[in-house]
Amino acid sequence: MTASSHDGSDSAETTSADATLHVVSDAAGDPAPNPHATAEQVEAARSDTKLAQVLYHDWEAETYDDKWSISYDERCIEYARGRFDQAVAGQPGAQDALPYGRALELGCGTGFFLLNLMQAGVAEKGSVTDLSPGMVKVALRNAGHLKLDVDGRVADAETIPYADNTFDLVVGHAVLHHIPDVEQSLREVLRVLKPGGRFVFAGEPTTVGNFYARWLGRLTWEATTRTTKLPFLASWRKPQEELDESSRAAALEAVVDIHTFDPSDLENIALSAGAVEVEARTEEFAAALLGWPVRTFEAAVPAEKLGWNWAKFAFGGWKTLSWVDEKVLKHVVPRGYFYNVMITGVKSD
Repeated sequence: MTASSHDGSDSAETTSADATLHVVSDAAGDPAPNPHATAEQVEAARSDTKLAQVLYHDWEAETYDDKWSISYDERCIEYARGRFDQAVAGQPGAQDALPYGRALELGCGTGFFLLNLMQAGVAEKGSVTDLSPGMVKVALRNAGHLKLDVDGRVADAETIPYADNTFDLVVGHAVLHHIPDVEQSLREVLRVLKPGGRFVFAGEPTTVGNFYARWLGRLTWEATTRTTKLPFLASWRKPQEELDESSRAAALEAVVDIHTFDPSDLENIALSAGAVEVEARTEEFAAALLGWPVRTFEAAVPAEKLGWNWAKFAFGGWKTLSWVDEKVLKHVVPRGYFYNVMITGVKSD
Protein backbone atom coordinates (compact mmCIF):
# COMPACT_ATOMS: atom_id res chain seq x y z
CA MET A 1 0.00 0.00 0.00
CA THR A 2 1.48 3.23 -1.01
CA ALA A 3 1.33 6.99 -0.90
CA SER A 4 -0.01 8.69 -3.97
CA SER A 5 0.90 11.55 -6.25
CA HIS A 6 -0.94 13.64 -8.84
CA ASP A 7 -1.69 17.24 -9.66
CA GLY A 8 -5.45 16.94 -9.14
CA SER A 9 -6.49 18.82 -12.27
CA ASP A 10 -9.11 17.13 -14.46
CA SER A 11 -11.21 14.00 -14.00
CA ALA A 12 -11.80 11.07 -16.36
CA GLU A 13 -14.33 8.31 -15.81
CA THR A 14 -14.03 4.66 -16.81
CA THR A 15 -15.52 1.43 -15.56
CA SER A 16 -13.74 -1.51 -13.89
CA ALA A 17 -15.99 -4.53 -13.25
CA ASP A 18 -18.94 -3.23 -11.22
CA ALA A 19 -17.00 -0.31 -9.67
CA THR A 20 -16.70 3.19 -11.10
CA LEU A 21 -13.21 4.59 -11.56
CA HIS A 22 -12.93 8.37 -11.25
CA VAL A 23 -9.29 8.99 -12.15
CA VAL A 24 -7.60 12.35 -11.69
CA SER A 25 -5.65 13.01 -14.87
CA ASP A 26 -4.16 15.77 -16.94
CA ALA A 27 -4.99 16.63 -20.54
CA ALA A 28 -2.79 13.81 -21.80
CA GLY A 29 -4.86 11.24 -19.91
CA ASP A 30 -4.18 9.02 -16.95
CA PRO A 31 -0.82 7.20 -16.91
CA ALA A 32 -0.92 3.50 -17.73
CA PRO A 33 0.46 0.96 -15.25
CA ASN A 34 4.08 -0.05 -15.84
CA PRO A 35 4.39 -3.56 -14.39
CA HIS A 36 8.01 -4.29 -15.36
CA ALA A 37 10.54 -1.59 -14.48
CA THR A 38 13.91 -1.91 -16.17
CA ALA A 39 17.23 -1.79 -14.35
CA GLU A 40 17.70 1.74 -15.76
CA GLN A 41 14.34 2.87 -14.39
CA VAL A 42 15.17 1.39 -10.99
CA GLU A 43 18.44 3.31 -10.98
CA ALA A 44 16.66 6.57 -11.86
CA ALA A 45 14.11 5.95 -9.10
CA ARG A 46 16.83 5.86 -6.44
CA SER A 47 16.89 9.66 -6.52
CA ASP A 48 13.16 10.20 -7.15
CA THR A 49 10.95 8.93 -4.30
CA LYS A 50 7.62 9.30 -6.07
CA LEU A 51 8.89 7.69 -9.27
CA ALA A 52 10.05 4.81 -7.10
CA GLN A 53 6.59 4.58 -5.54
CA VAL A 54 4.94 4.32 -8.95
CA LEU A 55 7.42 1.81 -10.39
CA TYR A 56 7.46 -0.44 -7.33
CA HIS A 57 3.72 -0.54 -6.77
CA ASP A 58 2.84 -0.87 -10.47
CA TRP A 59 5.34 -3.74 -10.53
CA GLU A 60 3.69 -5.41 -7.55
CA ALA A 61 0.03 -4.64 -8.30
CA GLU A 62 -1.04 -7.81 -10.10
CA THR A 63 0.79 -10.15 -7.71
CA TYR A 64 0.56 -8.17 -4.46
CA ASP A 65 -2.39 -10.06 -3.01
CA ASP A 66 -0.68 -13.40 -3.61
CA LYS A 67 2.65 -12.15 -2.24
CA TRP A 68 1.11 -11.04 1.06
CA SER A 69 -1.56 -13.77 1.24
CA ILE A 70 -4.29 -11.13 0.95
CA SER A 71 -7.85 -12.30 0.44
CA TYR A 72 -11.34 -10.85 0.70
CA ASP A 73 -12.91 -13.70 2.64
CA GLU A 74 -13.53 -14.29 6.32
CA ARG A 75 -9.82 -14.65 7.16
CA CYS A 76 -8.84 -11.15 6.06
CA ILE A 77 -12.21 -9.60 6.95
CA GLU A 78 -11.51 -10.73 10.52
CA TYR A 79 -7.94 -9.43 10.33
CA ALA A 80 -8.93 -5.98 9.02
CA ARG A 81 -11.77 -5.60 11.52
CA GLY A 82 -9.41 -6.70 14.28
CA ARG A 83 -6.93 -3.96 13.41
CA PHE A 84 -9.71 -1.37 13.36
CA ASP A 85 -11.19 -2.54 16.67
CA GLN A 86 -7.79 -2.63 18.35
CA ALA A 87 -6.88 0.85 17.10
CA VAL A 88 -10.09 2.44 18.40
CA ALA A 89 -10.43 0.39 21.59
CA GLY A 90 -11.45 2.73 24.42
CA GLN A 91 -12.07 5.66 22.07
CA PRO A 92 -15.37 7.42 22.91
CA GLY A 93 -18.04 6.87 20.29
CA ALA A 94 -15.80 5.00 17.83
CA GLN A 95 -17.91 1.84 17.79
CA ASP A 96 -21.20 3.73 18.15
CA ALA A 97 -20.54 5.43 14.79
CA LEU A 98 -20.66 2.12 12.88
CA PRO A 99 -21.29 1.88 10.06
CA TYR A 100 -19.53 5.03 8.85
CA GLY A 101 -21.31 6.50 5.83
CA ARG A 102 -18.38 7.20 3.52
CA ALA A 103 -14.78 6.10 4.01
CA LEU A 104 -11.54 6.84 2.15
CA GLU A 105 -8.54 4.54 1.98
CA LEU A 106 -5.33 6.48 1.48
CA GLY A 107 -2.60 4.63 -0.42
CA CYS A 108 -5.04 1.82 -1.05
CA GLY A 109 -2.80 -0.70 -2.75
CA THR A 110 -5.14 -3.47 -3.88
CA GLY A 111 -7.88 -2.23 -1.53
CA PHE A 112 -7.19 -4.80 1.17
CA PHE A 113 -8.01 -2.66 4.21
CA LEU A 114 -11.06 -0.71 3.08
CA LEU A 115 -12.74 -3.49 1.12
CA ASN A 116 -12.48 -5.91 4.01
CA LEU A 117 -13.63 -3.24 6.48
CA MET A 118 -16.65 -2.56 4.28
CA GLN A 119 -17.46 -6.27 4.24
CA ALA A 120 -17.12 -6.23 8.04
CA GLY A 121 -19.74 -3.50 8.31
CA VAL A 122 -17.40 -0.62 9.18
CA ALA A 123 -18.35 1.57 6.20
CA GLU A 124 -21.15 1.68 3.64
CA LYS A 125 -19.50 3.54 0.74
CA GLY A 126 -15.82 3.89 -0.14
CA SER A 127 -13.20 5.80 -2.10
CA VAL A 128 -9.61 4.71 -2.77
CA THR A 129 -6.51 6.69 -3.75
CA ASP A 130 -3.00 5.65 -4.64
CA LEU A 131 0.01 6.97 -6.52
CA SER A 132 0.18 3.76 -8.54
CA PRO A 133 -2.28 3.49 -11.46
CA GLY A 134 -1.78 -0.27 -11.30
CA MET A 135 -2.85 -0.45 -7.68
CA VAL A 136 -5.96 1.70 -8.23
CA LYS A 137 -6.90 -0.53 -11.17
CA VAL A 138 -6.60 -3.70 -9.07
CA ALA A 139 -8.37 -2.16 -6.05
CA LEU A 140 -11.35 -1.15 -8.19
CA ARG A 141 -11.39 -4.53 -9.88
CA ASN A 142 -11.48 -6.19 -6.46
CA ALA A 143 -14.28 -3.86 -5.36
CA GLY A 144 -16.22 -4.71 -8.50
CA HIS A 145 -15.91 -8.44 -7.90
CA LEU A 146 -17.20 -7.89 -4.36
CA LYS A 147 -19.99 -5.59 -5.63
CA LEU A 148 -18.97 -2.83 -3.23
CA ASP A 149 -19.78 0.86 -3.83
CA VAL A 150 -16.28 2.24 -4.35
CA ASP A 151 -14.71 4.93 -6.56
CA GLY A 152 -10.99 5.56 -7.00
CA ARG A 153 -8.44 8.19 -7.99
CA VAL A 154 -4.76 8.23 -8.82
CA ALA A 155 -3.83 10.93 -6.35
CA ASP A 156 -1.26 12.44 -4.00
CA ALA A 157 -1.54 11.66 -0.29
CA GLU A 158 -0.17 15.13 0.43
CA THR A 159 -2.84 16.85 -1.73
CA ILE A 160 -5.94 14.64 -1.51
CA PRO A 161 -8.29 15.47 -4.44
CA TYR A 162 -11.54 15.59 -2.48
CA ALA A 163 -13.43 18.54 -1.02
CA ASP A 164 -13.34 19.59 2.62
CA ASN A 165 -15.61 17.66 5.00
CA THR A 166 -16.28 14.79 2.60
CA PHE A 167 -15.57 11.64 4.62
CA ASP A 168 -16.74 10.15 7.90
CA LEU A 169 -13.69 7.88 8.12
CA VAL A 170 -10.20 7.75 6.56
CA VAL A 171 -8.18 4.55 6.80
CA GLY A 172 -4.85 3.25 5.58
CA HIS A 173 -2.72 0.15 6.00
CA ALA A 174 1.08 0.26 5.63
CA VAL A 175 0.94 3.64 3.86
CA LEU A 176 2.30 6.38 6.14
CA HIS A 177 5.86 5.08 5.94
CA HIS A 178 5.79 5.68 2.16
CA ILE A 179 4.71 9.33 2.35
CA PRO A 180 7.49 11.98 2.26
CA ASP A 181 5.65 14.50 4.48
CA VAL A 182 3.52 12.51 6.93
CA GLU A 183 2.34 15.57 8.87
CA GLN A 184 1.15 17.31 5.69
CA SER A 185 -0.68 14.17 4.66
CA LEU A 186 -2.44 13.99 8.04
CA ARG A 187 -3.43 17.65 7.67
CA GLU A 188 -5.04 16.69 4.37
CA VAL A 189 -6.76 13.73 6.04
CA LEU A 190 -8.23 16.09 8.63
CA ARG A 191 -9.30 18.53 5.90
CA VAL A 192 -11.33 15.93 3.99
CA LEU A 193 -12.83 14.46 7.18
CA LYS A 194 -16.13 15.79 8.45
CA PRO A 195 -16.03 17.41 11.91
CA GLY A 196 -15.89 14.56 14.40
CA GLY A 197 -14.66 12.17 11.69
CA ARG A 198 -12.01 9.61 12.55
CA PHE A 199 -8.85 8.28 10.91
CA VAL A 200 -7.30 4.85 11.52
CA PHE A 201 -3.90 3.86 10.13
CA ALA A 202 -2.47 0.42 10.83
CA GLY A 203 0.43 -1.75 9.72
CA GLU A 204 3.18 0.89 10.05
CA PRO A 205 6.72 -0.30 10.93
CA THR A 206 8.27 0.72 14.21
CA THR A 207 11.94 1.70 14.14
CA VAL A 208 13.08 -1.22 16.28
CA GLY A 209 10.73 -3.70 14.63
CA ASN A 210 11.83 -2.72 11.15
CA PHE A 211 15.46 -3.34 12.11
CA TYR A 212 15.00 -6.94 13.18
CA ALA A 213 12.41 -7.70 10.48
CA ARG A 214 14.75 -6.57 7.69
CA TRP A 215 17.60 -8.64 9.04
CA LEU A 216 15.41 -11.71 9.37
CA GLY A 217 14.23 -11.21 5.79
CA ARG A 218 17.77 -10.84 4.41
CA LEU A 219 19.07 -13.88 6.27
CA THR A 220 16.14 -16.01 5.12
CA TRP A 221 16.53 -14.91 1.50
CA GLU A 222 20.26 -15.64 1.47
CA ALA A 223 19.86 -19.02 3.16
CA THR A 224 17.04 -20.09 0.84
CA THR A 225 18.56 -18.95 -2.45
CA ARG A 226 21.95 -20.44 -1.57
CA THR A 227 20.58 -23.75 -0.33
CA THR A 228 18.37 -24.27 -3.36
CA LYS A 229 21.46 -24.16 -5.58
CA LEU A 230 22.24 -27.68 -4.35
CA PRO A 231 21.39 -30.24 -7.08
CA PHE A 232 18.97 -32.27 -4.96
CA LEU A 233 16.99 -29.09 -4.12
CA ALA A 234 16.88 -27.73 -7.67
CA SER A 235 13.11 -28.18 -7.91
CA TRP A 236 12.74 -25.78 -4.96
CA ARG A 237 14.58 -23.00 -6.80
CA LYS A 238 12.77 -20.36 -8.80
CA PRO A 239 14.15 -19.55 -12.29
CA GLN A 240 17.05 -17.12 -12.02
CA GLU A 241 15.20 -14.41 -13.95
CA GLU A 242 12.42 -14.48 -11.34
CA LEU A 243 14.93 -14.23 -8.52
CA ASP A 244 16.66 -11.34 -10.29
CA GLU A 245 13.31 -9.57 -10.72
CA SER A 246 12.57 -10.06 -7.03
CA SER A 247 15.97 -8.59 -6.19
CA ARG A 248 15.23 -5.51 -8.33
CA ALA A 249 11.86 -5.19 -6.59
CA ALA A 250 13.62 -5.39 -3.23
CA ALA A 251 15.99 -2.62 -4.35
CA LEU A 252 12.98 -0.41 -5.12
CA GLU A 253 11.34 -1.40 -1.84
CA ALA A 254 14.33 0.00 0.02
CA VAL A 255 13.72 3.33 -1.74
CA VAL A 256 9.95 3.50 -1.22
CA ASP A 257 10.07 2.62 2.48
CA ILE A 258 10.97 6.11 3.70
CA HIS A 259 10.07 6.12 7.40
CA THR A 260 9.92 4.01 10.50
CA PHE A 261 8.13 5.27 13.60
CA ASP A 262 8.53 5.46 17.31
CA PRO A 263 4.92 5.25 18.60
CA SER A 264 5.26 8.43 20.68
CA ASP A 265 6.73 10.35 17.76
CA LEU A 266 3.86 9.25 15.52
CA GLU A 267 1.36 10.50 18.11
CA ASN A 268 3.14 13.86 18.18
CA ILE A 269 3.01 14.12 14.36
CA ALA A 270 -0.75 13.56 14.43
CA LEU A 271 -1.22 16.12 17.19
CA SER A 272 0.89 18.66 15.29
CA ALA A 273 -1.32 18.09 12.24
CA GLY A 274 -4.30 19.15 14.33
CA ALA A 275 -5.90 15.84 15.37
CA VAL A 276 -7.47 15.28 18.78
CA GLU A 277 -8.08 12.09 20.76
CA VAL A 278 -4.85 10.69 19.31
CA GLU A 279 -3.57 7.29 20.42
CA ALA A 280 -0.98 4.86 19.02
CA ARG A 281 -0.92 1.14 19.79
CA THR A 282 1.52 -1.57 18.73
CA GLU A 283 1.27 -5.27 17.87
CA GLU A 284 3.28 -8.23 16.55
CA PHE A 285 6.49 -9.05 18.34
CA ALA A 286 6.70 -12.85 18.48
CA ALA A 287 4.36 -12.97 15.47
CA ALA A 288 6.75 -10.80 13.44
CA LEU A 289 9.73 -13.01 14.34
CA LEU A 290 7.87 -15.85 12.60
CA GLY A 291 6.08 -13.85 9.93
CA TRP A 292 9.04 -12.22 8.22
CA PRO A 293 11.04 -15.44 7.62
CA VAL A 294 7.86 -17.18 6.46
CA ARG A 295 6.94 -14.46 3.94
CA THR A 296 10.51 -14.26 2.64
CA PHE A 297 10.73 -18.03 2.20
CA GLU A 298 7.42 -18.00 0.30
CA ALA A 299 8.81 -15.35 -2.06
CA ALA A 300 11.98 -17.35 -2.71
CA VAL A 301 10.56 -20.76 -3.68
CA PRO A 302 8.05 -21.89 -6.34
CA ALA A 303 4.49 -21.44 -5.14
CA GLU A 304 3.51 -24.99 -6.12
CA LYS A 305 5.92 -26.36 -3.51
CA LEU A 306 3.87 -24.82 -0.70
CA GLY A 307 0.53 -26.49 -0.19
CA TRP A 308 -2.32 -26.41 2.31
CA ASN A 309 -0.24 -27.76 5.20
CA TRP A 310 2.25 -24.92 4.80
CA ALA A 311 -0.52 -22.33 4.65
CA LYS A 312 -2.11 -23.85 7.76
CA PHE A 313 1.22 -23.73 9.60
CA ALA A 314 1.97 -20.12 8.54
CA PHE A 315 -1.42 -18.69 9.40
CA GLY A 316 -1.92 -20.82 12.50
CA GLY A 317 1.52 -19.95 13.79
CA TRP A 318 0.93 -16.25 13.24
CA LYS A 319 -2.43 -16.36 15.03
CA THR A 320 -0.99 -18.28 17.99
CA LEU A 321 1.95 -15.93 18.40
CA SER A 322 -0.32 -12.90 17.97
CA TRP A 323 -2.35 -14.22 20.90
CA VAL A 324 0.87 -14.53 22.93
CA ASP A 325 1.78 -10.96 21.97
CA GLU A 326 -1.64 -9.61 23.00
CA LYS A 327 -2.15 -11.59 26.19
CA VAL A 328 1.39 -11.81 27.53
CA LEU A 329 4.16 -9.90 25.78
CA LYS A 330 2.44 -6.52 25.52
CA HIS A 331 2.47 -6.40 29.32
CA VAL A 332 6.24 -6.91 29.59
CA VAL A 333 7.78 -5.73 26.27
CA PRO A 334 8.02 -1.95 25.59
CA ARG A 335 5.56 -0.93 22.88
CA GLY A 336 8.33 0.38 20.62
CA TYR A 337 9.78 -3.14 20.29
CA PHE A 338 6.71 -4.50 18.53
CA TYR A 339 6.80 -4.51 14.73
CA ASN A 340 3.54 -2.77 13.81
CA VAL A 341 2.19 0.53 15.07
CA MET A 342 -1.37 1.76 14.47
CA ILE A 343 -2.76 5.20 15.19
CA THR A 344 -6.16 6.81 15.42
CA GLY A 345 -7.38 10.35 15.89
CA VAL A 346 -10.36 12.61 15.34
CA LYS A 347 -11.06 15.91 13.57
CA SER A 348 -12.27 18.41 16.15
CA ASP A 349 -15.87 19.67 15.85
